[in-house]
Amino acid sequence: MIVRRAEAGDERGMAAVHVESWKTTYRGIVSDEYLESLKIEEREESWKKGIFHTKAFVAEEERGIVGLANGGRERSGNYPGYDGELYAIYLLKECQGQGAGHELVRQVAIALNHMGFGAMLVRVLRNNPSRYFYEALGGIRIGTERIEIGGDLLEEWVYGWPDLNVLDDEGGEK
Repeated sequence: MIVRRAEAGDERGMAAVHVESWKTTYRGIVSDEYLESLKIEEREESWKKGIFHTKAFVAEEERGIVGLANGGRERSGNYPGYDGELYAIYLLKECQGQGAGHELVRQVAIALNHMGFGAMLVRVLRNNPSRYFYEALGGIRIGTERIEIGGDLLEEWVYGWPDLNVLDDEGGEK
């Protein structure tokens, strides 16, 4: 498996991973009706913009794209000192636990660091078992927020890394 910068032409594969990941990760957390309403075509359109307006990366195997992550400037302004944000990370269920998620986060952190950001946060649904992944990467819980998804009000936990350098444990160039 390789992790590389997303490029034009990756949108369909990214959208498919996005939708499939939501359906497997959020089943029982987000309403089934909402999950079944997710369409690859709609997500494909949003990823056409996301590839060029964010720092986006994909994890790829011979069969195609199996994961993605993107980030950029922190959007809310509610967390002083946290100037970068990991907007999304999605990985097919069968590809989790193999290091691709860690590498995707690492690449986003390196890209944000190159842009001059020094810290990063991510929002994750409280009931998402993948939140332990962020804790394992050294993320510290810095806040709680509410979000509406499919008409339901859910709780998100905000994790932060006050120093992006801690995510570059492979010694990659900054």
